Order: sequence, then C-alpha cells, then structure tokens
Amino acid sequence: MARIAGVNIPSQKRIDIALTYIYGIGRSTAVGIVDKLKIDGATRVHQLSDSDVIRIRELIDSDFTVEGDLRREVAMNIKALMDLGSYRGLRHRRRLPVRGQRTHTNARTRKGKAKPIAGKKK
Repeated sequence: MARIAGVNIPSQKRIDIALTYIYGIGRSTAVGIVDKLKIDGATRVHQLSDSDVIRIRELIDSDFTVEGDLRREVAMNIKALMDLGSYRGLRHRRRLPVRGQRTHTNARTRKGKAKPIAGKKK
C-alpha cells in the first residue's frame, strides 16, 4: 500500500482512481497528475516503482492543498462566514442547507431525524 499525503491509497486500484482517495483530489486532478508525470493511468498502484510514488508525492506536496491543510482552510472559511453573520453563515450556524435547497419536506441529512410534533394526528 502506497502512502501519499498521509493517506494509504489502495494498491489494487488504477493509479488515477486511487489518487481520488486523497481529500482534495478528484478525477480530473488525478488524471492531470498522471498525465503530467507521464505515468499510464491504467497502471495499478502496486505496479508503480518507488521512484514513481516519490514523484507523485512530491508533485502533490508542491502543487496542491490536500487533506489536513484543505480541511482546515474550509473550516476557517465557514467560521469566517459565521462570524460575519452572512446569510450563508447563519445557515451553517443553524445546521440547515446552505445552498438554497428546500427544507419544508426534505433536508433530512442536514436537519437530522424527524422529530414528531405532539397533537398533529387528525
């Protein structure tokens, strides 16, 4: 198992898929990294040489904000919105959907399990 950016990436998967296990790297970024280093995307992680893994690790460290730093940055941005008192910050503070979704019937993921209201039966 290769360890890149503090994450153990699965060794049986293709390298362009395995890189997406790192927080902050999606499909297009992973494909871009593989193309930039001239590694075949169909290569499995366990088939990579140690030098390839080191090259990938160095490129990610130098060019991308990933894992802990990215999570910290996102949390700071959300905290700034809440401190400003902006509409988005208030939605975050109340644990409601932030991006304009309806809440009358849905939003159970964000609001949690439905709470029964007493005396609502007909």
